[in-house]
Amino acid sequence: MQLSVIILNYNVRYFLELCVLSVQNALETIDGEIIVIDNNSQDDSCEMMKKRFPNVKLIQNKENLGFPKGNNIGVAQAQGEYVCILNPDTVVAEDTFVKILNFVTSSAVEKNNLGVVGCKLIDGAGNFLPESKRGVPTPWVAFTKIVGLYKLFSKSETFGKYYAQHLRENETGEIDILVGAFMFMKRDLYLEVGGFDEDCFMYSDDIDLSYRMLQKGKSNYYFHETTVIHYKGESTIKDETYMKRFQEAMHFFYKKHFRTSILFTLFMKVGIVFFSFVKMFQGKSTIKRTPKSYLLYSANQKLADKLRLVLQKKVSFHDLKTEKMVISCSLRSGNGTEIILDNEFVSFKESIAILESSRNKSRSVGITFKILPKNANFLIGSNNSNERGEIIKIE
Repeated sequence: MQLSVIILNYNVRYFLELCVLSVQNALETIDGEIIVIDNNSQDDSCEMMKKRFPNVKLIQNKENLGFPKGNNIGVAQAQGEYVCILNPDTVVAEDTFVKILNFVTSSAVEKNNLGVVGCKLIDGAGNFLPESKRGVPTPWVAFTKIVGLYKLFSKSETFGKYYAQHLRENETGEIDILVGAFMFMKRDLYLEVGGFDEDCFMYSDDIDLSYRMLQKGKSNYYFHETTVIHYKGESTIKDETYMKRFQEAMHFFYKKHFRTSILFTLFMKVGIVFFSFVKMFQGKSTIKRTPKSYLLYSANQKLADKLRLVLQKKVSFHDLKTEKMVISCSLRSGNGTEIILDNEFVSFKESIAILESSRNKSRSVGITFKILPKNANFLIGSNNSNERGEIIKIE
């Protein structure tokens, strides 16, 4: 078997359904498997999986074992030569894994002793997520992040290391640290380094695993030729518990990998508290934008009529039976419009491309997006990387 996709879920039932649907499509031409590990969700995630995806391997933990242990359990049962650690609040394109596999099996990459590979991540509005590629958060790099020097001198090799700004968004190359939302590597290598460190509950586990790859002389890569939506923030509620665990995670990483003086420890405690508060409040949207109207891209006229009743707003219909998949004209005059992409007729790859191409227009004229997954009764999306996603049930 070529590939095992490992998805750890906790209380994000609708995002999980969308994610697994996209992964299924992406594995159609690949000898692969999907393994979903549920960390004792209190929603109906497991019931949904059994009903909609009966052939997907489902592991039900009786308690929340955390990100590292949950993923380690999944990889232990994987059969693929490669594994992909994937967040449940992601959407992959139909050719994502084909492109990644072609990349990792190329002779140029093999010669560089491959470690972990990540890809381009965007949020629900199409904005590039800079954590797609990062540098090792050494004391200096962490300092440039804390005081904002990486923004002021983004092109500087000295100040731009936090987000690996030596590489552009649309440039493939070696980097140090990948984000846990999408981590692709050989299964044997994952097991050789011991997988995720289970002493870390969450939040620095991806940094730690990437760093241990570097310590083994491996090369980690950012691969820009495929894009994945990451509805960032959906798997975690940013509350007091989040802040406490984030502090513990950063302390874990520095204690494990760096010598620390009393001054350095004090500095990091102050920095960690500062970051924790910033991250906690980033998850709270100050303004909730309500769409003035909707634009449905589909070939199902009855669906448009149904959405008018459910949403109680104007719903324009772009009939894909007779019209091309073009949205630029709509965006120019579409202030306050939410675009609904019917996955029955709009592929995940097309949806991702639409979000990417519309990112600037989304900010300037207030366009937002929702996806209607194939054979589902809900709309799903997120307006930016600091908001929890929105689910609209249509039945």
